[in-house]
Amino acid sequence: MECIVSASILVINPNSTAAVTRGIDDACEPLRIPGGPAIECVTLADGPPGIESQRDVESVVAPLLRLVGERERDYDAFVIACYSDPGLHAVREVTKKPVLGIAECAILTALTLGHRFGVIAILRKSIARHLRYLAAIGVSGRLAAELPVELGVSELADEGRTFKRMVAVGEKLRDDHGADVVVMGCAGMARYRKPLQDAIGIRVVEPTQAAVAMAVGRVRLDWHTG
Repeated sequence: MECIVSASILVINPNSTAAVTRGIDDACEPLRIPGGPAIECVTLADGPPGIESQRDVESVVAPLLRLVGERERDYDAFVIACYSDPGLHAVREVTKKPVLGIAECAILTALTLGHRFGVIAILRKSIARHLRYLAAIGVSGRLAAELPVELGVSELADEGRTFKRMVAVGEKLRDDHGADVVVMGCAGMARYRKPLQDAIGIRVVEPTQAAVAMAVGRVRLDWHTG
């Protein structure tokens, strides 16, 4: 089988917090394989520090369109690394290359790992937005529950407090709501996937890993229309 050595995937963090991008980049490391596509992670400088509201979601659509439009020739696939999948369908209109949203990919991955999935949200106010998305893609019936840790994106850097709350929420999703797989509902949680999975004893899906894994597959299989 011929190896693809020149292909590349651009992973875009739509918020402007560089620490989140570093966590995303670390999460992508297991997917950087010899002969596979290069994976580059970038921060959207025009984005808010965290995407925590519908207003934040909509504010990054135009900058995302501009960035992908400018760099469309340089990459073979794009990943929007925010759990709200901002601008996903709009970005798909400006390129024939694969465009993956991490929420959609995480949910689809979770459906292959268990019957009922739970989601760990950052804030309670994020949940209504996520539920609308689940309804739009037709998978609400497989959701066990979505519960918040009540920490903003910037607060996720406090590892001790964040991990303690994630474990508590993960256990509640498992024990009280019957989730047999958990999705982390923010790209800023990337560093906690394996420790969380070990702590709660059920599979945990990190959304950016799920999306980049799909992007790697599409690039390897040449699934685009360009």
